[in-house]
Amino acid sequence: QLLPIAAEQLQWMPFVNPKLHVPVIKFIYWSLRQLDTGIQHTTMASTMRRLGEDIFKGVVSKGNPCGSSQQSTESKSKSAAFFKSSCLPLRFLSTLIVLKTVTQVDYLAQAFDSLRIDLKTDEGKALFLEYQCVPVILSHLKVSRRGLLSSALDGLLQMTMESDSLQPFLEVCSTESFFHTCSVLLRSSKLDIPILEKLCVILQKLSRIKSNKKMFELFTLHQIIRELHRTTNPDHSFLCINLNSILLNLGLLRRNSLTSSLST
Repeated sequence: QLLPIAAEQLQWMPFVNPKLHVPVIKFIYWSLRQLDTGIQHTTMASTMRRLGEDIFKGVVSKGNPCGSSQQSTESKSKSAAFFKSSCLPLRFLSTLIVLKTVTQVDYLAQAFDSLRIDLKTDEGKALFLEYQCVPVILSHLKVSRRGLLSSALDGLLQMTMESDSLQPFLEVCSTESFFHTCSVLLRSSKLDIPILEKLCVILQKLSRIKSNKKMFELFTLHQIIRELHRTTNPDHSFLCINLNSILLNLGLLRRNSLTSSLST
């Protein structure tokens, strides 16, 4: 019930102190996340779509909503940028809202590109953890969204880079929902090599955590990885290296086998 009201408040943002924009957008984001755990009413779809478009495009208003109509026409237009803001925390939150609300592929592609760039910074990585972004990304990791799948994985790949955020990131990915999503993807015959490479880089990092071996086994990922290891063309050396490393970390490949395969 509060979300439509919050969406309406966006129209006032050009007249609000910019320092208050982040708290408002943060409230909207967590309200959307709350819907993940409940039943989303169909009437919310249009509200969410309009909300996402306003966040993406920004809001432009002429005159103060509290003023008279004459004052409004004479006043200069004011705007508030969210997704295109130069403020990283505001832009980051806005990007997540776009990913949760819009369906237009071009909007989503731009959102993932913005996320990838922001995640190159330590602040961006910290925000990713603070706002518990993994479920937001997981919702886009579907074979049916091949056009966005690679872009969605790019964000996760940025989080696997060596940083203070790496270990906390791997821990939040060590869940049944994450491994289930990976299992569904790897069972598809429609994945191309670049996507397989990105997915296996992430799984290789996760395979370093000993307790994750049970996750690989629970979703039979170890068997899928074994089969990929057996059938992948050796010319795809980067993919082969990561497949080897996963099996080695899971105790399913001898170290001398890894050495010999890399030397061939």
